[in-house]
Amino acid sequence: MRSQTTSLTMKLHRFLLPLTHPFTISRETITEQPTLIVELQQDGLSGYGESTTNEYYGHTLESISTSLENVRYEVESQPLQQPEKMWEQLNETLQHDRFAQNALDQAAWDLWGKQQGQPLHQLWNLSAEQSPSSSYSIGIDTIEKMVSKMNEFPDWSYYKIKLGTSNDLEILRALRQETSATFRVDANCGWSAEETIQNAKAMQELDVEFIEQPLPRDRWNEMKDVAKESLLPLIADESCCEEEDVSRCIDHFHGINIKLIKCGGLTPARRMIKQARQADLKLMAGCMLESSVGISAPAQLLPLLDYADLDGAILLKEDIATGVTFKNGQVCFPNINGTGVTLTAKD
Repeated sequence: MRSQTTSLTMKLHRFLLPLTHPFTISRETITEQPTLIVELQQDGLSGYGESTTNEYYGHTLESISTSLENVRYEVESQPLQQPEKMWEQLNETLQHDRFAQNALDQAAWDLWGKQQGQPLHQLWNLSAEQSPSSSYSIGIDTIEKMVSKMNEFPDWSYYKIKLGTSNDLEILRALRQETSATFRVDANCGWSAEETIQNAKAMQELDVEFIEQPLPRDRWNEMKDVAKESLLPLIADESCCEEEDVSRCIDHFHGINIKLIKCGGLTPARRMIKQARQADLKLMAGCMLESSVGISAPAQLLPLLDYADLDGAILLKEDIATGVTFKNGQVCFPNINGTGVTLTAKD
C-alpha cells in the first residue's frame, strides 16, 4: 500500500466523443457527445472520472467545469483520505451540480483503489462472477436500420430498444423476427398512462422483460396507477435521480435505474442500492453516451445489481480510454487497480 504524502492535483480534460451511428431517443438525436474527464493525481498515481453534457438535465462543459473550479482549493489542499469523506466535505458546494460531483467522486474512488493496490469491486468484497450481463441499446431509427444495428452485435443476450414512436409495436415485432434474445424497452418519458398499460400487454408476448420510464418524470399520480395495472415491471430512470427519489419510487415503479452522473457518483449510488434493496426494488446500473472512464466506475457495482445497461462506450466511434469492457454483454474487468481506467487520448 502506498503512503499518502502529498496533496492532490486536479486536472480537467475536455473531449468530443463521435458516435458510430446517430443515437435517437424519444426526445433527441445525438451524433457526438461532449465530455469532461477529471484527473486526480497524487504520488505518481492518477484516478479518473467522467461526466458528459446533457441538455435535458441542463449541464454543459462550462457549468460542470465551473462547479469543479469552485472546489479546486478544497480538493488540492490535502491528500486523499477516503472518497466518502471528500464527498461529504464538498457536498454543500456541489449538491447543485451532481454531474460535477460525479466526475470528481469517480476519480477519487479510482485513485483510492490504485493507492490500495486492488480493483475497487474487490476492495468492496464483491465477486465479478456475480455480475449481470449488460444490454446493448438500439436507438430509434427506421425499422431497417434498427434491425441492422442489432445485427452488428448479434450474440448479445439482452437488447434495450429505445421507443416512443407512432409504430413501437411494429418495431418490436420486426426485431423479434431477428433474434430470440430478451428485449428491454425504454420509452424515455414518451408514452401516456394508457399507452403504457396497452403496450405492456402486447410486449409481454414479445418477450420484453421490463419497460423503463414510460411516462414523463413528474407524473407520479398516473405512475402509481400504471404500476398497479402494468403486466410488465416498470423501471424508473428520469424519475429517480438522487437518493431522496428512491423512497418516492416505492409503489410507483418496480425498480430503479441508478446513473452515477445523476446522483453524484459511486458514494451516493452505494447508499441508493441499500435503500432500494430494503424497499424490495429491482436494481439496474445505467449510463449515458460516455467513454470507458464513465462506464468502468458503475461496473464496479455490478455484483450488487439485477440488471445492467453499460454499453455507452461501445456506441462510440472511438474511445478515449481503456477500462472495463463487455463481450456479448458479459463484463470483463481489466487487470488494473481502482476502476481499471487508463486515459489513452490527449485533449
